[in-house]
Amino acid sequence: MTALGLAAGLTLTLPSPASAADACAAAWSPGAVYTGGATASYNGRNWQAKWWTRNETPGTTGEWGVWADRGSCGTGGGGQDPDPSGFVVSRAQFEQMFPNRNPFYTYDGLVAALSAYPGFTRTGDDTTRRREAAAFLANVSHETGGLVHIVEQNTANYPHYCDAAQPYGCPAGQAAYYGRGPIQLSWNFNYKAAGDALGINLLADPYLVERDPAVAMKTALWYWNTQNGPGTMTAHAAMVNGAGFGETIRSINGALECNGGNPAQVQSRISKYQQFTQVLGVTPGSGLGC
Repeated sequence: MTALGLAAGLTLTLPSPASAADACAAAWSPGAVYTGGATASYNGRNWQAKWWTRNETPGTTGEWGVWADRGSCGTGGGGQDPDPSGFVVSRAQFEQMFPNRNPFYTYDGLVAALSAYPGFTRTGDDTTRRREAAAFLANVSHETGGLVHIVEQNTANYPHYCDAAQPYGCPAGQAAYYGRGPIQLSWNFNYKAAGDALGINLLADPYLVERDPAVAMKTALWYWNTQNGPGTMTAHAAMVNGAGFGETIRSINGALECNGGNPAQVQSRISKYQQFTQVLGVTPGSGLGC
């Protein structure tokens, strides 16, 4: 508390501003009901409801604002991690999203990979950035069983991911280009394209994707930011241009899942995205399906 001296010996005591080390309240949820005095974290700050509220985003603090700003918060709940990367997902949020993850997949590995694609989660307003982070992490969660699987589980597919007709062939061996990493990079031509883009010879050493967490994340970001896949745009473009989460599904696995191909898988991805946007304190937006 901070004491301010006033005339006639009176003293007014005001709450001290919250520091970056203060714990965050639980992340704000747009569908939840908050009564007067209830707290929630949003965009790295704690907020306190002045009266009953639902679906009113924290941030307006004027005379008629529903929420009172209680200051910045640290790594808990919906707050920001004080990481110099400025990533919109805090370490605590990452752990909340992936409580059973394989130790191979680390927050530090993800942050280290961000430099490969500076526009990822750094394009548009704060809502757009957080939605893109949630969309990426929801899709990789779906692909890996919650960041559990590093390599493809169906080993019978392994010999079938090399197009020997390519001029560079299969230097690491016919069965070396199976799915690895957060988006399960597969096929020799994809390893070559990703490696060329990242400045890493993945064609010769595809196993690096299952040995180095940052490289694994970089291959996922390569696909997310540069490849249309079976869709008409990259997943990055879908999120920053307002096409919606459904178009990220189309870009990743639309040939098998979209247009009624596998509605259960589509819904699984959507549910995970809705869960992650709630953790990050944003609404999911429109265009969820494909």
